[in-house]
Amino acid sequence: MSSLFEPLTLGAVSVPHRIFMAPLTRMRSTQPGDVPNDLMLDYYVQRASAGLIISEGAQISPEGKGYMDTPGIHSAEQVAGWRRITDAVHAAGGRIACQLWHVGRVSHESFHQGELPVSASALPYRNRTSVRGEDGLPTRVNCPTPRALETAEIPRLLEDFRDATLRAREAGFDLVEIHGAHGYLLHQFMSAQSNHRTDGYGGSLENRARLPLEVLDAVVSAWDADHVGIRISPLGIFNGLDDTSGRPMGLHLAAAFAERGIAFLHLSEPDWAGGAQLDDDFRASLRAAFPGPLIGAGNYDLAKATRLVEAGFIDAAAFGRTFLANPDLPHRLRSGLVLNDPDLATFYGGGARGYTDYPAYDAPRTRTVTKA
Repeated sequence: MSSLFEPLTLGAVSVPHRIFMAPLTRMRSTQPGDVPNDLMLDYYVQRASAGLIISEGAQISPEGKGYMDTPGIHSAEQVAGWRRITDAVHAAGGRIACQLWHVGRVSHESFHQGELPVSASALPYRNRTSVRGEDGLPTRVNCPTPRALETAEIPRLLEDFRDATLRAREAGFDLVEIHGAHGYLLHQFMSAQSNHRTDGYGGSLENRARLPLEVLDAVVSAWDADHVGIRISPLGIFNGLDDTSGRPMGLHLAAAFAERGIAFLHLSEPDWAGGAQLDDDFRASLRAAFPGPLIGAGNYDLAKATRLVEAGFIDAAAFGRTFLANPDLPHRLRSGLVLNDPDLATFYGGGARGYTDYPAYDAPRTRTVTKA
């Protein structure tokens, strides 16, 4: 276990240990305006003992929104709300990165004044998202067939990512992480399943990798490589995208990320969403392509995290649902303490229940959680 509690440097940021909090969509921002609030502040401060908190996805623009009550990072009010959170996390001794998010086609026209969401191509697909029902609670609805993002719109998209990075800096985040995983916009461009374009952003692997790399370069230009990471999910199956043939793209991107000297690569593994477990051959190939700080996430428990860190396949492990249910997770793992169970019914939307009411360790419990 000791290897997980060694310090680590991620670009410009040093962290005291390698148990990170993975980004978790929770849908608790204040409306109207998708503004981070006091309840979110309490939630993140409770988990400030993470080596690094990676925030829930913050949409870079109104176009990037795909779920009800998710926070943004594109308005002055949102920046002010996030600034209160980052200040409080820092006061509690923590470090926090902002995940920059554009969902692409994983959305609904009701979020866009009746306009269709955008994607790499205008292809029908099967997926659902969460909108506010008549009772005010989340309800699941089918995602529409998106429209293809026009080539002439891409400079505007890159500017949205640049602006969001500047706002994240203003909001006091220590780092930013680009969300390039889980079937969202950048992943939609990467995958041949969702990208049928005939311009310079479609067709060959290199063309399909072009937008993610242009976004990365835009974000780096707004800060620097030492403050920027990216999350990808090669071989992932999620949000209506089956990318089980994504190994070559993942390795191609990892090598391109290494050339840019970014702060970290965050690998979301497919087994958390029902996909196959990654084999060590792929892990070794990914490590060879990207020798910089590599974060692993997806269906992690203590044994898996320890093995992969000690084998050199990853440098840190990000825990999601386990960190949600155990705000003091590093202490519990280090001390071998029993873990709280997460309440699946309260994951998305609502108030304090299932959000800020999970207790820190104070007495033995009868049930344990072993998977992140």
